[in-house]
Amino acid sequence: MIRAIALELGPWTWWILGLVFLGLEILVPGVFLLWIGLAALALGALSLMMWDMAIWGWQLQLLVFAILSVVFAIIGRRVSSAAGESDQPMLNRRTEGFVGRTATLEEPITNGQGRIRLDDTTWIVRGPELPAGARVRIVAAQSGSLTVEPA
Repeated sequence: MIRAIALELGPWTWWILGLVFLGLEILVPGVFLLWIGLAALALGALSLMMWDMAIWGWQLQLLVFAILSVVFAIIGRRVSSAAGESDQPMLNRRTEGFVGRTATLEEPITNGQGRIRLDDTTWIVRGPELPAGARVRIVAAQSGSLTVEPA
């Protein structure tokens, strides 16, 4: 049945398959089906030109589709990794962006733990015993807590 539909549609089968993959890309997380969908669309364009040739059987079409899928995935990975550099590298690592800043203790550091306020958030800090109101410098960030020293 599938073979009959593919023969009936001719080279448009690859266009439909490509659009199905692109539609699935919207539903499935990640960006992998995009490259397979684009490979199917490229093969559809190639099939429009080569459909009547005797050599252009389903076996060769599947081989070309597999090769195009790998090539498009490799190119897509290179393109997406080059575009992945951000002007804010600490955006998703907020505590690491605090290293080097100074702040005033809101609660004293007793038993190695206290609190400071940075921007609009109160943070747990670890460091030497210091009274509330002391100025501290953040020297490290780990697991949502900050390590401080006297400023």
